[in-house]
Amino acid sequence: MSNRRVGVYVDSMNIMRNGGYGMRYEVIRRFAARDGEEIMRLNAYVAIDEERAISDPNYKNTLNFILTLRDLGFKVVEKPIRWYTDESGRTYGKANCDMDMALDIIAQSERLDQIYLFTGDGDFVSVVNMVQNKGCRLELLAFNNVSARLRREVDLFISGYLVPGLLPTAMPFAGAPPWGEPGSRVRGVCTKYFLDRSYGFFRFMHGFGKVWVTDTRLEESPYSSVFFLEKDLPQQVHAENLPSREYIFEFTINEGEKGFVAADIDLVYKY
Repeated sequence: MSNRRVGVYVDSMNIMRNGGYGMRYEVIRRFAARDGEEIMRLNAYVAIDEERAISDPNYKNTLNFILTLRDLGFKVVEKPIRWYTDESGRTYGKANCDMDMALDIIAQSERLDQIYLFTGDGDFVSVVNMVQNKGCRLELLAFNNVSARLRREVDLFISGYLVPGLLPTAMPFAGAPPWGEPGSRVRGVCTKYFLDRSYGFFRFMHGFGKVWVTDTRLEESPYSSVFFLEKDLPQQVHAENLPSREYIFEFTINEGEKGFVAADIDLVYKY
């Protein structure tokens, strides 16, 4: 049982705009506490149009989203959208939560052992360095448009696409098996490829265990291997560029004679 104190900080607007629309916040909580960690802070930063919240009935989805987060135990930090008019007469809104989020992380990190940061915004690089210098470990989860420098500076980057259940997959039919079971759709990366034999192996996360144990042969590893053939790769993926952790694939896992076999392979994203 772990005694590590954990903080979770979600830049909801950044995540939603960059591939994470539909992200399941209840999965975030389970993932962050997967080894018995004690979650001390669970913060989500959300932009809100206060005028629309009062006058527009169609804005109820945003309000329901906030209420749902609170039901899950998140502290929701609401940032009002401010409206401006430029020289051409165009009206635009701004609600930057970065400062609030950065100050909270810095102030609260002294009582934390590990932080999970959900954003792709490179402006957080200095915050990451400051927190690390205090002895706090910081891991990053995000989907699209993730700052390359931010990925380099954190202790570990985990693509949100790879966390089981965090983002819905394209289910081939109603009632399909859950993530990780034969017949299910999962997402993973190519970790081995044999160009002369025209086949390789994907690796996908089947559980929330020790994510650093990447050897799928070890019992404590939360990963599984899936065999695939070059002929089944999407057309936009060239085999000579594999293996690569930069390509995120989604595929159906079927049972073969010697293990899982990938079918209906799609390219989801390339970092």
